[in-house]
Amino acid sequence: MRVLVVGSGGREHSLAWALARSSAVEAVVAAPGNVGIGDVAECIPIAEALGDVESFDLVIIGPEQPLVDGLADEIRARGVAVFGPSRAAAHLEGSKAWMKEIAAAAGVPTARFAAFTHTREADAFAFLETLPGLYVVKTDGLAAGKGVIVTESLVEARDAVRSYLSGDSFGAAGRTIVIEEGMRGPELSLLAICDGSLAAVPLPPAQDFKRIGDGDTGPNTGGMGAYSPVPVAGADMVELIMNKIVEPTLAALAQRGIEYRGILYAGLMLTTEGPKLIEYNIRFGDPECQVVLPRLASDLFTHCMEAATGMLSTPVRTIEDSCVGVVLATDGYPGSARTGDVIQGLDATIGRDGVTVFHAGTRREGDDLVTAGGRVLDVVATGSTIAVARARAYAAAACISWPGIQFRGDIAELAGIET
Repeated sequence: MRVLVVGSGGREHSLAWALARSSAVEAVVAAPGNVGIGDVAECIPIAEALGDVESFDLVIIGPEQPLVDGLADEIRARGVAVFGPSRAAAHLEGSKAWMKEIAAAAGVPTARFAAFTHTREADAFAFLETLPGLYVVKTDGLAAGKGVIVTESLVEARDAVRSYLSGDSFGAAGRTIVIEEGMRGPELSLLAICDGSLAAVPLPPAQDFKRIGDGDTGPNTGGMGAYSPVPVAGADMVELIMNKIVEPTLAALAQRGIEYRGILYAGLMLTTEGPKLIEYNIRFGDPECQVVLPRLASDLFTHCMEAATGMLSTPVRTIEDSCVGVVLATDGYPGSARTGDVIQGLDATIGRDGVTVFHAGTRREGDDLVTAGGRVLDVVATGSTIAVARARAYAAAACISWPGIQFRGDIAELAGIET
């Protein structure tokens, strides 16, 4: 079997890495891929891949933008199996306001909210006044994981509303916003494999760390690290989330004539009232994908092909080991990230027990590997416990350097010593 992975980030590196381990896969091709992906797959330009897409048995679309733009529909129309939702289903992430409407129709527990366009700034300010003191302001459209602010300051929330609606911060993506009542509790990411039916199969839960600084300080990012399993989310919690949140959502979509094939990522808050939906993503989370896939004992290709063809049947199996990932980012991220710095020490991570380094933002300049994005590398390690996996990940991360490197020092620190 030949598999095409569309994308160029750390998520796609982990997908290609997992697919290359499958005995059913003859060749993995990534478009456009990246330096790290080139070690496990052939990397070709996206135009070349799509021009010859019929040569692939399965296409897995990594990033959200091409899914929102309808790439899965275009490839399916050419008779190729695709793991990724249609344009209609991808609107769950393409519009946070529409996602909230679907959640409400499905009876899914979520935060109180309201949506506002750029012509209703005064109404948005008035809605903020009705909230109890933890304010969440989000762009309606895609903003690379950065279009949200969570604050206890009404002044800061008003400033965000003004900046978003004006288009100053995120352009057209922010000209419509969603304001939510803030929820409190640990966050959880649950990825479910969907095959177009009303049923879905969960992958192991993960927890990611969105803010740039230790102790969840500073601005939101695309994610600074993750770990799996999550001690507070056992089998009973996963079953509850599937029954009360994921499956009702699939039913609400079906009532609108929309089937969902691919990964449905539920971002959740574990409140004192039970799990509540924060948002949906319509693809593998990044960096959650990088800590979930190393824990799979079953075959990723089999799961994706069965979902793409509407025939999920193979049980998901996981290893007992835990997995922790630490994202290494450039100076300035998540703002204006500096790029072009030479990366040192990556070779020192090779051969370390349980360690894999996934590339997210790197490129070659002559003989040098240099930074080419805000999030550069994701240092991932498995171990018999979270504590062991965490120690391995940080020991490997300490080998790597470039001017201005930054990473959080508290990924999985409070996750529990044993799992």
